Amino acid sequence: MKLTHAFGCAAALLLSVASYASVPAPESETSGPEVVEQATIRPVFGQNLFDGFRQAEFKGFNPDYKIAIGDKINLQMWGAYEVAVELDVDAQGNVFIPQVGPVKLQGVANKDLNKVVEKKVRSVYQSNVNLYASLNATQPVKIFVTGFVQSPGLYGGFSSDSILAFLAKSGGIRPESGSYLNVELKRGNKTRAFFNLYDFLLTGTIEQVQLQDGDTLVVNTRQGIAAFNGLVENPVQIEFAGGEIALGDALHMVGLMPEATHVRIARNQLTKRSVDYLPLEEARNVDISSGDEVTVVSDKMPGTISVSVEGEHSGQAIYVLPYGSTINDLMARLQPNERSNLEAMQLFREEVAQRQKAMLDVQLQQLEQTALSARSKSVGEAQLRQSDAESILQFVARARQVNPRGQVLLGQSQNRMDVMLKDQDRIVIPNNTVLVQVHGEVMFPNAMVFDDGNSINDYVNASGGYSQKADQSRVLVLHRDGSISRIEYKNGLFSSGLTKYEVKPGDEILVMPQIDLKTMQYTSDIMQVVYQVAMSAAVVLRL
Repeated sequence: MKLTHAFGCAAALLLSVASYASVPAPESETSGPEVVEQATIRPVFGQNLFDGFRQAEFKGFNPDYKIAIGDKINLQMWGAYEVAVELDVDAQGNVFIPQVGPVKLQGVANKDLNKVVEKKVRSVYQSNVNLYASLNATQPVKIFVTGFVQSPGLYGGFSSDSILAFLAKSGGIRPESGSYLNVELKRGNKTRAFFNLYDFLLTGTIEQVQLQDGDTLVVNTRQGIAAFNGLVENPVQIEFAGGEIALGDALHMVGLMPEATHVRIARNQLTKRSVDYLPLEEARNVDISSGDEVTVVSDKMPGTISVSVEGEHSGQAIYVLPYGSTINDLMARLQPNERSNLEAMQLFREEVAQRQKAMLDVQLQQLEQTALSARSKSVGEAQLRQSDAESILQFVARARQVNPRGQVLLGQSQNRMDVMLKDQDRIVIPNNTVLVQVHGEVMFPNAMVFDDGNSINDYVNASGGYSQKADQSRVLVLHRDGSISRIEYKNGLFSSGLTKYEVKPGDEILVMPQIDLKTMQYTSDIMQVVYQVAMSAAVVLRL
């Protein structure tokens, strides 16, 4: 059977661009600053504050806690007189110790409890009696929690509990309307204390107030608010009092990433929206107002790039080059050796791999939707469609695991040395080889020594011949420089009409699989995915 060349290197390059997005969009002739932004995420600063209080209860007691009516005291005495008892603080504020009498404890600080009890015991037992007294439980109380909380109501707890525990019981502050800066504790008709929860979030300090039965916690309405996103550690909305806040203070709360250089402030207070764009140091003294949106960015002119070089060469593995350098600039510093095949040099780029992966995912999603939404006119046809759909879904799952290489096809273009390099590019220099590799649907994938007189069929036969699943009418040939030739049989001849395809040293022959579906509805879609995977990742997928 005679062989013919279906696509030359240039045609393969065009095919890659038009159908498979194997190369990136044309590079701009001019360079400029790169602005880096992150996706906008805007929860409220402090929104997750109450999650930890819902998960566990705190059993410790504040040393400054004042013992109150209803508290429970553990007392242990040993020596000449032994007793272990739990004592209740009665309505007069006393506890009664057997053989000792009443002891006034109401208003005594928790840290002084043992000392006060010991003084009373020593008035009766001056020696040979030891004791230890501790606070076991505080007075149960019920507190009203109201205002801008998730579930206003009456909640039970203990007088030693923090107000944070009661706020957590009510579901926490409503982030869209409640204030974290203005939480009020009322006792009767008077305000007992105000709490700024940002003090607790930022410094860990909060006033410890001993609660009483019938106290009311009021979460007042939210004050000024501004949103932060971009290169910040906490992309949130923050609350502030007084209508304005210095941007430097606000940035201290949300945290800056090291690469941040500029801020963009969108001001929304007036009828006409305005935008300020300032260097970070200059912006710290600027005031922002409620409703402003602040985006922190990195606005830097690129200085240098790093390019890794792999394969057959005698130089270093990574080269640092000025921004805007080309392959030709790299070649001036490269140290090839006698085994280097510079004509077959390959360039791999991460953004190209991402584009290839995105294009592949789109095609796979379309193929999956088509297979799942196909309609049938009969029971028999429905069974065939179901079988096809199962095979296609398995094929799609395998194809999603493929990671394209991101190769930029340099080919033998006269302009290939003028391609501008980008940061993290990877250059691969193949070695001079006399091997030809055969992959895909052959009996024994193998590598063999190049023979100038051999055709594609000769190499396939040397690999055991075509497998039962092989599509003998379609073969891909991958060249050392990354260009691809696609060979097709038509009536025993290759489509181009040439009598022989010239296999070269270092070529890889990929025999494609036969798509054997009961219907022909999906054949072209699957073949497109198979070829896209083969060309972008050098992998042959079987259905």
